[in-house]
Amino acid sequence: MVHHVHVTVRGRVQGVGYRNWTYSQAKLLKLNGWVKNLPEGAVEITLEGPEGPLQSLLTFLKTGPALAKVSSVEARWTSVPKPQFNEFMIKR
Repeated sequence: MVHHVHVTVRGRVQGVGYRNWTYSQAKLLKLNGWVKNLPEGAVEITLEGPEGPLQSLLTFLKTGPALAKVSSVEARWTSVPKPQFNEFMIKR
């Protein structure tokens, strides 16, 4: 089984480099998935990988890049039988 986390981050997280910052952090932690902006101003992230690096990224997401002001991070954990992603990407 593969750990899979779907995350919604709210606050001042658009227009501050949050997606690019998340991309960099995910790549450093060797996690796969994607990140995208939502129309209402939140950021949506789907992640896969080992539990330890996933937990680390969830901790980092609570702060974000320097200009961000995160008000909440909601994470829903599941397990999937096999990986759904083979890289991390920014969705437009």
